[in-house]
Amino acid sequence: MPHTADMQVEAWSPTAAGCIGEAVRAVVEGFADTSGASAVGDHEYAITAESDEYLLVSVLEEVVYRMDVDGEIPLDVEVGAIRSAGDGRGVSVRFRMADAGTAVAVGAVPKAVSLHDLQLRCGPGGWTCRVTIDV
Repeated sequence: MPHTADMQVEAWSPTAAGCIGEAVRAVVEGFADTSGASAVGDHEYAITAESDEYLLVSVLEEVVYRMDVDGEIPLDVEVGAIRSAGDGRGVSVRFRMADAGTAVAVGAVPKAVSLHDLQLRCGPGGWTCRVTIDV
């Protein structure tokens, strides 16, 4: 990114939910090598938002929050099928978490998820997404 305090990731998958999962993996790989990290447990969340794009933001915000509050980062993520939820959209997410202190830092730690240039779209080859992370 032109701005030194941003990281932008792009991901793709056959489904919107899969694309969100790939975005989580890409963000984590952008700042941590978790290959030797110690698992500390699983956490499940039901996330709702007004659109699929904002589901992407909310899932990534949960990653940033867990790292900041609990010192944990995802080793893996499972994202359920996106569904209607009231006036918006909903998804269930399961993170396999690791102690962030057991991962090797390889980049700047995310601080927030930006709405700048946010995309989650279906195209001829499947779903693609783009999200900017403030570091």
